[in-house]
Amino acid sequence: KPEGKPALDYMARRQITPHTAKRFGLGYAPDTWDSLINAMKALGYSEYEMFDAGLVRKGKNGGHYDTFRNRLMFPIIDIRGNIIGFGGRVMDDSTPKYLNSPETLIFNKRKNLFALNVARKSKQGRIILTEGYMDAIALHQYGFDCAVASLGTSLTEEHANILAKYTNQVILTYDGDEAGQNATRRAIPMLEKTGIQVRVLRMQGAKDPDEFLKKYGAQRFEVLLDACQNQAEYRLDSLKRKYDLTLDDQRVEFLNQAAALIATFPNAVQREVYGRRA
Repeated sequence: KPEGKPALDYMARRQITPHTAKRFGLGYAPDTWDSLINAMKALGYSEYEMFDAGLVRKGKNGGHYDTFRNRLMFPIIDIRGNIIGFGGRVMDDSTPKYLNSPETLIFNKRKNLFALNVARKSKQGRIILTEGYMDAIALHQYGFDCAVASLGTSLTEEHANILAKYTNQVILTYDGDEAGQNATRRAIPMLEKTGIQVRVLRMQGAKDPDEFLKKYGAQRFEVLLDACQNQAEYRLDSLKRKYDLTLDDQRVEFLNQAAALIATFPNAVQREVYGRRA
């Protein structure tokens, strides 16, 4: 319908194909206050039920208004195929850019991952963990059907335990900025605790997988995946980047920090190998 044009234009700009939009059930919340309320009332639902499901909010005058307005909508689907919540990306400059359903009886951000309902059936033997919906969707569109995203929250121990049920290898592809690197460092020990082998993908020339795929294509991304570092290499490498190793005092500080890091590795062989590397 004409009202859906902002979302269609946005999907065209982001090169989301109609097939991908259908596969993930993407939709649009119009720029009105009561479109959903009216549609749901026509189906026999009460405003109380809509509020309970996180679809509407209470206004100052005691009435209700739609939670999602002027947003491209991403249904959040559990592993049984049930829609349990929504994420919405705004179509203008208002904030927040992404909005998730509030937590409800059936929707808990700490215990669900976007696109896991699709990725769990993948035959690729690994799961690629991304920072956002668009990265996960782009990866699926380019043939990497093992991508998932956390729901506007950092990776949790519950997420790590869920992932361990479906794979023994996770590749972290968080953004290259400081926030993304911090998220990577936090995620590594949580995933390793479950026995998952953790690898970290470093990208150059793009800030995230979505941008990389559009610029360089799936083949180049496949090369990156095959070359990605294991967590020990990644952590040593990240540490090395903080110091100027041509200066003796910086080398001493690097080696102190590296020794402390390597001492945390549970395996004696790992400690020996990476001790030599450092």
